[in-house]
Amino acid sequence: MPSQILHLQLTAMQLSDAMQPSSVGKGAADFRHSSLLTPNSSLSTQHSALSTLLVHPQEPSEIVLQLENIGSRNLRLNVRVEGNFPSEWCRIGMEGYDLAPRSRMDAVLYFQVPADFFENQAALEQGQSLMLDYHSLIYVYYTEEDTGRQLVETAGVNLYVRPHSLYLNFVPALYREVDFIGRFLKIFEQAFEPTVQTLDVLWAYLDPMTAPQALLPFLAHWVAWPIDRRWTLERQRFLIRSAIELYRWRGTKRGLRLYIHLYTDLPLDDHITTETDKHICIEEIHGQGFVLSKTRLGESAMIGGGRPYHFIVRLRPERPNQVDEQLVRHIIDQEKPAFCTYELYVVNSQ
Repeated sequence: MPSQILHLQLTAMQLSDAMQPSSVGKGAADFRHSSLLTPNSSLSTQHSALSTLLVHPQEPSEIVLQLENIGSRNLRLNVRVEGNFPSEWCRIGMEGYDLAPRSRMDAVLYFQVPADFFENQAALEQGQSLMLDYHSLIYVYYTEEDTGRQLVETAGVNLYVRPHSLYLNFVPALYREVDFIGRFLKIFEQAFEPTVQTLDVLWAYLDPMTAPQALLPFLAHWVAWPIDRRWTLERQRFLIRSAIELYRWRGTKRGLRLYIHLYTDLPLDDHITTETDKHICIEEIHGQGFVLSKTRLGESAMIGGGRPYHFIVRLRPERPNQVDEQLVRHIIDQEKPAFCTYELYVVNSQ
């Protein structure tokens, strides 16, 4: 056997207190060193190192392969990984492919297991158990400069896929040394953790703008706001959130303008002083009553009686189909005082 030229060292970036092999899928995870090594008469195989790596689904895990050229010639490198896990779980990152004498180089192996590893059981056949322990070999092929001699170094990696359990932080260190305890606590964590997370963000469930759609009817009932299916989901959220303010100004010009604004998304134009220039124009018709000697027929007075408590609503939409006239009439009928009359005009900008 030739003397060693390339020295390998594996360093796992994720270590666990408990790395005992799991009994789940143990028979399917059997691995033989010789089964992955393809005989080649031109290659000389040196000794192999062994390391273990803990991998949590969706969380990337890394193991550093340190290469040291202890020979006197340049080496041309090529790294390959084989194992009984899907090939897409692993990718290799290298600084280069040439290693000078008496120098070192790091190659990083990135492992990432799909997020639905424990939930997706479609790949399992009937009667087959889920594999949690995987094994692989790292092949480092290198060629000596000048001599052209080809050799290979190997290193073994045991890959342990485990669920990430927060509850291990609450048990004594003695129990964290048992791999089964972590997987057992994960069962309770998956049952209780969604409730705990809900309590942490309870404010978001009580805000109509961020609450789940299924919770909106409860929030609407909480503020006595009727659900109308003609409203879009976005408009419903705005109206439920603004229900208390709409109640406060109900029956007033300000309340009606705010309601129409929430539905149509037309600007309130509070900075515009002239009413007729606003996108939501609400004009109240005022008369001076019966006054003699100061009125002119057709200008400031009329014969035959007018309409007291009358107002005119003019909307100026900014885009086509922005305003549903029938729905706006429903809003006005609902918000105005019962004794008032009105006219509605939708003025197209084009």
